[in-house]
Amino acid sequence: MSNVSERGIVMPASPIRKLIPFANKAKERGIRIIPLNIGQPDIPTPKPIMDAMKRFDAEVLAYSPSNGEESLLKAFSQYYQRININLKPENIIVTTSGSEAIYFAMLAVCDVGDELLVFEPFYTNYYGIGVEAGVKLKAVRTYPETGFHLPAKEEIEKAITSKTKGILICNPNNPTGTVYSDKELEVLRELVKEHNIFLISDEVYREFVYDGQTHTSIMTLEGVADNLILIDSVSKRYSVCGARIGLIASYNKKIMEAVLKFAQARLSSPTIEQVGAQAGIEMDLSYFKPILEEYEKRRNAVLDGLHKIPGVVCETPGGAFYCIAKLPIDNAEKFAKWMMTDFSHEGESVLVAPAEGFYTTPGLGVDEVRISYVLKVPKLKRAMELLGIAIERYNSQA
Repeated sequence: MSNVSERGIVMPASPIRKLIPFANKAKERGIRIIPLNIGQPDIPTPKPIMDAMKRFDAEVLAYSPSNGEESLLKAFSQYYQRININLKPENIIVTTSGSEAIYFAMLAVCDVGDELLVFEPFYTNYYGIGVEAGVKLKAVRTYPETGFHLPAKEEIEKAITSKTKGILICNPNNPTGTVYSDKELEVLRELVKEHNIFLISDEVYREFVYDGQTHTSIMTLEGVADNLILIDSVSKRYSVCGARIGLIASYNKKIMEAVLKFAQARLSSPTIEQVGAQAGIEMDLSYFKPILEEYEKRRNAVLDGLHKIPGVVCETPGGAFYCIAKLPIDNAEKFAKWMMTDFSHEGESVLVAPAEGFYTTPGLGVDEVRISYVLKVPKLKRAMELLGIAIERYNSQA
């Protein structure tokens, strides 16, 4: 029998999804599972998006252009102009999800064996996409005591080698919820300029920023226009994860020429979903005000619940809708699986994502979980109650 590729062997299973089969079996036993493992919002997809897709009446469902429908590119450009980011349609290519945009960015800036710096913990799928692209992610550690903010410039610079082609960030951050300050972005600007490398920024949670903070896009940094690559998506912004419409944007013409060739190789992104995405992008920005208020309530409900559990440590996330919580347990993956196979309270249990898969450094994140607060406040409060009961019961059997 033929052997599986080395890439197929080392490709990691998603810590976000790997326990879903155990959750499904628990449901078959009649257990009600509260899912906190995945960033799937329960906020209804805006009606203009759904209506636009329902009205699609072309006689043939045809390919779209490889770079995206012209009307959508113009809509994206106008959206960015409204938030003071000067991107024109020619600076943007529509992708089949933000994940594909990250993949294209890696392919455009790296050859096999090249490196991108990331700050751990980081979005776990970056690692998987890196395996697919043959790109090594070199991790620089951040710490919960500092709210997972970036280390000093000198510490980051130590990790830069001749193989380093860029720095990849997520801002606001998944999984930590950290929102990087203008000072932190200035440090990154200096580094990419001094070392002539790329800065790739995943900004899909741009609108989700709390406590009066503001988000600054890398695309507004001065003096490094050709070094900047933006990753974006409509998935979380409009609660339309299944549409799989994202984008990659850059002022660098050579990067965009390379990305277009990768886009041509996969032909095109979904046609009908681009129609829906355009309807969302054209909505007034006031749409986000009540959504933001709702997510802030959800965040606070999770934090209040976590702080009531003895031994749990969790810093306040400033954005996105995730947090990393350190639990008083021996192994988060073992515990999370146990909650699906052996635990229930009043017929309920909680599914969380073990955080070890959000690190590359061995031994880190073993006792941590990522919690996604995308459900309504009563469910989140109940989930935190169940988590506290589960921790106590789990440790009592040790």
